[in-house]
Order: sequence, then structure tokens, then C-alpha cells
Amino acid sequence: MSITGIRRSLTDIAGEKYISAVCGASAALGLGAFEELKKIACEKVDFYPEEFAARAEELALRSSEKICEGLSESFPGAPTNAFAKAFHRESAPLSGLGCVRVGEDGRIAFIGKSEHYQASLGHNFPGYKLLRNAERIGITNLTHNNTRGYLTRLLEREIVRAANGIAPHDDAALEQVLASREKHVLNRVVNLETGSLACEAAFKMALARFYRLQADFPPPPYQGRIPVFVVMADSAGGKTANYHGTTVLTQMMRGLWPEAAKLLVNSGLLRIVPCAINDVDFFRKIVEEYDSGKYKIALFTHELVLMNYAGIRLENSFVAETHRICDERDIPVFVDEIQSCMWSPEMFLFREYKCHPDFVSVGKGFPGGQYPASKILTTFPMDNLNQFGALVTNGQEELASLANLITMEFVRANAENLRASGKLWRKKLLEAVAPFSGLVEKAEGDQYLTSLIFFDRDKANTFSHILSGEYGIDVSVQTYKPDCPKGALLKLPLLATEKMMDHVLEKISSALSKVQ
Repeated sequence: MSITGIRRSLTDIAGEKYISAVCGASAALGLGAFEELKKIACEKVDFYPEEFAARAEELALRSSEKICEGLSESFPGAPTNAFAKAFHRESAPLSGLGCVRVGEDGRIAFIGKSEHYQASLGHNFPGYKLLRNAERIGITNLTHNNTRGYLTRLLEREIVRAANGIAPHDDAALEQVLASREKHVLNRVVNLETGSLACEAAFKMALARFYRLQADFPPPPYQGRIPVFVVMADSAGGKTANYHGTTVLTQMMRGLWPEAAKLLVNSGLLRIVPCAINDVDFFRKIVEEYDSGKYKIALFTHELVLMNYAGIRLENSFVAETHRICDERDIPVFVDEIQSCMWSPEMFLFREYKCHPDFVSVGKGFPGGQYPASKILTTFPMDNLNQFGALVTNGQEELASLANLITMEFVRANAENLRASGKLWRKKLLEAVAPFSGLVEKAEGDQYLTSLIFFDRDKANTFSHILSGEYGIDVSVQTYKPDCPKGALLKLPLLATEKMMDHVLEKISSALSKVQ
């Protein structure tokens, strides 16, 4: 198991014609001589140099060590009460390298959650030097929906390529997919900024089959019926297991704004129905009740690994059968991959499930945490909103698109390594927690997306405090949801080496021993 280093230039990523055009325009503006700009654009950047790899591994093995003075005096900012209560100043970043961060306390922390699930390639990944080179040759980040730049349009094509499993140089197959009008063929991309907006775009497209976005739109196919959104249920049958964003509609999906949600239901505007996790028979009952008569299921939405609910993994058989039922009954399926995308060697975890959803969200891992740059992928039949139906001003930023392309290039070159390392991490984790069967109920998740489920809430919290505080390994424990399994969540960066894994697992074992 070894990470493959690659060397790429801006010209390699974006193509000679575009780069020459940029350099020509920048030279005309007085930003530099054409040949000087072109030299920068043609510079081959080493994405994973040996010295970076060695230093990153060395630092990862020194987690919790204080390596600098840090910042002893600083201010709290101007947060709301809730943010002030949750703030950990000692962990606020001063700098980072690879899989570690140095906080204001001057200590090394191993980013066991990939900085809240987004730093797929860790901190200061060398390949992102191309972002600085792009700025130096004059590529501007600012654009708009009506002037989507070349890099953004290139990224749209490459995301469609990845989602459909098309080889990098098979442009004929890509053009065929882009022209398809068949259902379940993901060939439309809406550029947004956050995962919340990407998810809401999918909900709005589903809702547009029941209600007109504008008065001059034709009647939708299910006008007059009540749309029903099916989400994943928590262990008590409630809605807290799902998490698809922070807009009002998506928050209602997970049980927030209960009085307002009740009014929507009572008025007949829509319904939100939770489905028991991995229970196909339960899903069939929902379909029988809510996909006939005055009701019609508008959307079945789910993550594949519920990272906001103890990292529970949906079983392949559950996904296959529920999606088959949905296909038969014209029920669109939305697979929310904000958490899981880029942590799969396929870039999209849904491809490992061999399913064909109508919507897939993209975010977090694709731009590597460099920019907010989410997307929603959909199909020709579900392309039913006008431009203002799912729009943000800054969703088409060119440097954000370049960050996506850089991450994709590196992950594509390391697909087989990521497949092997994900399996290795899973195997080693199971072995490490096996002696603590009286403390840890099970290890949930998929490959790098990991959760340790504890029997006891207090012991889960104690484990988290030891692992994070004493050993410098970031971990998050979901004990704030009353009906959630007591899960400690980990999501290692894709640059984690076997030595780093062993170090993390050694600290996990030590923390479990202390708790036990």
C-alpha cells in the first residue's frame, strides 16, 4: 500500500488552448509578459513529494506534542451564544501539514475527522500549489451563473464522467451520456456553494413535480396530490437520523421546526415520513400507504453511510431493493454524498453500491476544503427548474472548480491504493477493538467512514476526551441526540499511511483500556 505521487501543470489540467488564451488576456491587461505567464502555467507541480510525505508521517506520529509556543492571547470574536458555547479555542488552526493541525495551544492534533469531514487531502496539500499558480497567471475566481468559466464547465464534464464511470480519455462515451434523455443517467450539474443548498436543490426539483415554480409554468405531472418525502428514521422512529442541510425545509426533514412542520402537514402541502434503517418491509409499507390516492412519494432521500447518525451503513440489499421499488413507481431517489464523495476509490460511493439514483449531491471532499463548492447532479427527466429555481451568485467560482479538478486528478491516480488502504483501515480497526467487546458494541461505517458504537453514553464521552485531549486524535461523539447510538466518529484523510493508521489505532486501544 503506497500513495502514488503525480506531477501536473495547469496546462495538463486545463489544456493548452485555454491556458494560452488566459495568458494572452492577462498579458494584454498588463499582468505580465505572455512567455512568463505561460512558464508558470506549464510548471509541473509535484502533488506528493517525498519530503512532504516523510514530514507529514513523522508529525502524525507525534500527535498531542506541543511543538511551538502557540497563541496564548486571542479574542473570542463575536459569536452567538450557541457558537460561543461550542467553541474550542485551543483547536483553532494556526497551521497544518498533511494529516495534522497545530492549534492555538501549539499542540499537534491528528485530524481524525478530516476537519469535520472535508479535508480529504489534509492540510497544505502540495498539489494545491496550482491554485496559486492560477492566480499568478491571472485566472479570476469571480464569475456568475450566466458567465460560467471554462474551468467550471470542464469540472461539470469531469464530475459527470466520474459519476458514470467513464474512462478519462473516452470523450465519445462522455458525449453520449451528456446527450442522454434517459432516466437515472446523471448528466446535469447545478453549481452551488454549500451542501445545504445542493440538497435543497434536489428537494425543489422533486417538489416541482407537484407545484409550479412560477405561474406561467405548465401544470406539473402530480399536481393535486400531496408530496411525501421519505427520509431515514432514528432508532425511536423519529426523524433525527437524517441530515441533509440547514435550510428550513431540510431542517424540517430531521424534526426541527415541529410546529411549522405540523402546519405544513395539516394544510396538505407536504408530508415527511421516516423509514426504519435497513428495513425493506417498512419501506414497502410506506409505499403502500403514501404512493397512492391523494398521496404521492415525491422523493426517497438517504445517505449511504449516516455520518450524522453514528456512521450506520446502509446495507447493499436495502439500497438495491428500495431503489428497484422506486424505479417501478416513478419515485425519484436522492443519494446524499456530501459526506461520502471522494472517500471512495470511485469518487462516489453510490457506484460501489451499483445503484442509479436520480440525484446525487457533491461537496466537502471534492474541493478538499479549499472552497465551499457543492453541486447537485441530476438527470434530463428531473431537469425541471429554471435558472432562478436553484441559483447562487458565487457557485461558479473558477478557482473553486480548479480545486475540485486537482483533487479528482490525484484521487483518480490513487484509486487502487485508496481501495486497498480503506480495506486495511477497516480490518485493523476491527482487530483493535475486538478485545473491548464489553465496551464497544460494534464498529460501524464503510472503509474510512468509521464509527465506534459504545454501550454506555458516559464511557463514549470519556473515550472521546482521552483520545482528543490526551492523545491529540480528533474524534467526535454523537451523544447529543437522544435516540442515536453512542457513536464515536472518525474519518481519516486519504493521505493516511499505514504507520499513521497504526498510531491512531494504538491510541484508540490505549484510550479504550483506560475507559475499561
